Amino acid sequence: MRRFISHKTINLISKTTTSTISSSSPNSPSLSPNSPLASLLRFFSTLHPSSMASDYSATPITIDNINPKVLKCEYAVRGEIVSIAQTLQQNLKDNPGSHPFDEILYCNIGNPQSLAQQPITFFREVLALCDHPSILDKSETQGLFSADAIERAFQILEQIPGRATGAYSHSQGIKGLRDTIASGMKARDGFPADPNDLFLTDGASPAVHMMMQLLIRSENDGILCPIPQYPLYSASIALHGGTLVPYYLDEQTGWGLEISELEHQLKTAKSKGIDVRALVVINPGNPTGQVLGEANQREIVEFCKKEGLVLLADEVYQENVYVPDKKFHSFKKISRSMGYGETDISLVSFQSVSKGFYGECGKRGGYMEVTGFSPEVREQIYKLASVNLCSNISGQILASLIMSPPKVGDESYESFSAEKEAILSSLARRAKTLEDALNNLEGVTCNRAEGAMYLFPCINLPDKAIKAAEEAKTAPDAFYAKHLLNATGIVVVPGSGFRQVPGTWHFRCTILPQEEKIPAIVSRLTEFHKKFMDEFRG
Repeated sequence: MRRFISHKTINLISKTTTSTISSSSPNSPSLSPNSPLASLLRFFSTLHPSSMASDYSATPITIDNINPKVLKCEYAVRGEIVSIAQTLQQNLKDNPGSHPFDEILYCNIGNPQSLAQQPITFFREVLALCDHPSILDKSETQGLFSADAIERAFQILEQIPGRATGAYSHSQGIKGLRDTIASGMKARDGFPADPNDLFLTDGASPAVHMMMQLLIRSENDGILCPIPQYPLYSASIALHGGTLVPYYLDEQTGWGLEISELEHQLKTAKSKGIDVRALVVINPGNPTGQVLGEANQREIVEFCKKEGLVLLADEVYQENVYVPDKKFHSFKKISRSMGYGETDISLVSFQSVSKGFYGECGKRGGYMEVTGFSPEVREQIYKLASVNLCSNISGQILASLIMSPPKVGDESYESFSAEKEAILSSLARRAKTLEDALNNLEGVTCNRAEGAMYLFPCINLPDKAIKAAEEAKTAPDAFYAKHLLNATGIVVVPGSGFRQVPGTWHFRCTILPQEEKIPAIVSRLTEFHKKFMDEFRG
């Protein structure tokens, strides 16, 4: 136990030391050979022989014999820089004033409520009542909860066997909730949706994994993915043993998706013996924030129809559109408006309660709509869903609520609409403020954030900085992001974690920190960037 503690302590000290040494701020404390921290590190080194790792030599599992697909899997959104940030946050808690900033500003992940966004009242009222239905019979409930939340809770509970949110459900999700979601999709698209096509999942991620399991047979099977891409796709393709076939979005045209690029990459993959089985489209884009136009979507549908590809449509940011000249349209709506029916094109669309204006990430709700698959294949998808028994019931309820929110005339409608508008309008303002600030930095260009929750600026780094990154054995944009973190406390994700055009460097920054903190982010980033460029210029 003593050796275990010393091992963990050395790791913590080493991380702290590394973050201190790598800070680019002139105000950062340095580590001298005679400092208490250095002495402590030397002391623990005597308790931690270099042969410590050999203590596990008798165990059957080593880094050399675990599944190599796991080693290939990477997920930068919660990677090394976030680990450093968490260490710095603990440093600030234990030793206030130990760094040239007083808080860590997490701009790395789309996690709204962790950054003080408040949940939507109507959604939480319904969830509370469903989870504790006995309070529905109490007289005080009428004064504490809105009438439509009470009514909705009664309706939902009637659809749940045993009226118990703690019980398993059907593997596709509670039928009544799927009925509600299908009705919401019909209202959104103008085309009917079949509740039997819906699979309710713990967020969109398990649904993506499920489809990768279904589609990928070997490394000879490829999935066309946008570059930059959300790392879930590269990770899930690696885990399931397939090949990611990249298609590059055009940064010069606002991250445009060109059909000629899809055709080129498909042809190249086929020449290498790769059987490309599906096309992933993220709309609105993550990490790029663009919103596809209808004409472009029709081209994409036509491409998939022509090439016999499954269209995997990631539509989890469908509520997040910030510019008046763009509007979200589901690929289901586009394909049906083109006259393509159930047997004409295979389409899977993903939705999640984590994003939008609701930001209910921790509730892990979501669904996929699966169309254009034979009954025999559908049985296999159902089997995959059944392996996990069912998704959590709270997430299922939320998925039904986001697709069927309060309507005009409902008691909660005005407050619900006000909460929704306040969140989305604030996100739009934050996006514009950060976009303008980034474009004012030397060597930085940033496309406008049309939707989603992110900006993905391009950084033209000096040669000296690129050389320093190479010497540090890290990607140049990761080198920049680490320096930014250590100097300012701002956490961003290097563009290399999302993949990018070779020779270009980016970072992803969320627009989620509280609006009152955006000026501090702008000022810290602006000051840091000037110092960084001056330090590595020439």
